[in-house]
Amino acid sequence: MIIAPSILSMDFSKTNESMDQINATPVEWIHFDVMDGHFVPNITFGQDILRGISQLTDSLMDVHLMIDDPIKYTQSFIDNGAQQVTVHIECFESLDQLREFVRSVKDQGVMVGLTSKPKTPIDWILELIDEVDTILVMSVEPGFGGQSFMYEQLDEVRTIDAHRKEVGSKVLIQIDGGINDQTAALALEAGVDVLVAGSFIFKGNIKENVDKLWNQSL
Repeated sequence: MIIAPSILSMDFSKTNESMDQINATPVEWIHFDVMDGHFVPNITFGQDILRGISQLTDSLMDVHLMIDDPIKYTQSFIDNGAQQVTVHIECFESLDQLREFVRSVKDQGVMVGLTSKPKTPIDWILELIDEVDTILVMSVEPGFGGQSFMYEQLDEVRTIDAHRKEVGSKVLIQIDGGINDQTAALALEAGVDVLVAGSFIFKGNIKENVDKLWNQSL
């Protein structure tokens, strides 16, 4: 299991202190939510913040682009520290265009993830399951932190898990939205490998909250 704290919920007035606490836990990834105010109704942060955070940790920088034009901006995020870039399939005009994008990023040695909004069919994601590193299941509507977990999204996890077993894929299944120690247990049981958690980790004692998630895999 991999835990990926979402810095969307971090108190940026305590950035160094928070990252020091994260670095003292079993965390392997840092989840970085990029929102442009168009694809989703919120604006977060960009490449400069990514570069700054990446200098404070050895964890993998996992960048989730919730933006209208990922093709235009992905390279800039890679240049500023993104080690995995996850994009929404809704932002591509065709499966061929999405496949070409995936291959262009992978050719640079950068990991690629695919995701979609909860109501979007995942046919394209399943089609490319052997070409990507991670599939992110959104268990909230993307755009804001602190939302309640959508339990019906566990069915999507199970569908992806069954498909990867059927085709022998090593793709990781990630989940983001409303993750706490209780929903984490359900997600892991359904087949999730990577837990993204924001509010649950950063609203309180960071180490204790990471430990609560970590204990769900034991």
